[in-house]
Amino acid sequence: MSRGFTGEKSPDWPTGVYKVSFSSVNLDFKFRRLKILVSGGTGYIGSHTVVELQQKGHEVVIVDNLCNSSAGVIRQIGKITGTEPLLEVFDLTDRHRVEDFFGRHAGLDGVIHFAAFKAVGESVQKPLDYYRNNLVSLMNILEAMHQQRVLHLVFSSSCTVYGQPESLPVTEEAPLQKALSPYGNTKRISEEMIADYAPLSGIKAVLLRYFNPIGAHPSALIGELPLGEPNNLLPYITQTAIGKRAALSVFGADYNTPDGTAIRDYIHVCDLANAHVLAMERLSKLQQQQKPEVFNLGTGHGNSVLEVIQSFERVSGLKLNYRITDRRPGDIEQVWADVSLAESVLGWKAVSSLDEMTRSAWNWEKYLASQ
Repeated sequence: MSRGFTGEKSPDWPTGVYKVSFSSVNLDFKFRRLKILVSGGTGYIGSHTVVELQQKGHEVVIVDNLCNSSAGVIRQIGKITGTEPLLEVFDLTDRHRVEDFFGRHAGLDGVIHFAAFKAVGESVQKPLDYYRNNLVSLMNILEAMHQQRVLHLVFSSSCTVYGQPESLPVTEEAPLQKALSPYGNTKRISEEMIADYAPLSGIKAVLLRYFNPIGAHPSALIGELPLGEPNNLLPYITQTAIGKRAALSVFGADYNTPDGTAIRDYIHVCDLANAHVLAMERLSKLQQQQKPEVFNLGTGHGNSVLEVIQSFERVSGLKLNYRITDRRPGDIEQVWADVSLAESVLGWKAVSSLDEMTRSAWNWEKYLASQ
């Protein structure tokens, strides 16, 4: 070893991270890839994040109960990355199964937690299902992480914690409003749970409040594929265009917005997935500044429902059959993000245009139709 070198490993550092000094220059040297549990990793956002993780050389283990996804996604991920991640199928609300999993998978560097029910409208109709599934699963993961000394958590949160914000764009310092749906309330309670438990357990967490993910991987091999009737806008658009659905319902055209339809900050799912990888790598390098850290993930501007429809018609060359209906309970009028913190601290920025998002979703729908 060269003269002037000193090396040490702190017991608080994750496995495989060393601080190395050459004279007055300090370097963080990671000698092996990270091993990450991705809960809900066969789902929409989870599968795209698994692709990003593997393409950066990290090892992934997925836990999913397949209640709103398919095990076939594993094969598709393998086609994109050359490696099929390990999948274990069970329900994260089962505490004993969670403890058994963490006991068998020694050496996990962190957890990216997606697994949750996520439909606003459905949560209004089935609130207890949402509280049981979304909160108990997180409790079990936090306890198992603490028991096995897995110290890094990236949590999939949502802009729903802001409710209808007092001012736009929304910063991370905006006051959290009363949730307008049980789904939104589970995200807020989950954040509070992590903030309360993390300091006691030594877990370092990043909470990613993302806005409205849409689109699909550019390969068209994975994308959003809800089981049953879609609850999100773009898969309903593409399923209507391909003939699976008779018509798209636009919930409300009397909002206080330029065209009367609700406005959201739509973000490409691949941009979103990349942010999760950067957040986990940030934790692994011990760069966290606050406990926990919170970042908004969006494009920094909003588009209305009608603008999304017009973008789809533009890229597909089709005229979409849609009708205006009553507002949907629990929906927010308009929201978009201030993303300056994610840009300056995470070094992350959404790069895809709305047309790129709708085009990729349409390519995915056409791929499904060809199978």
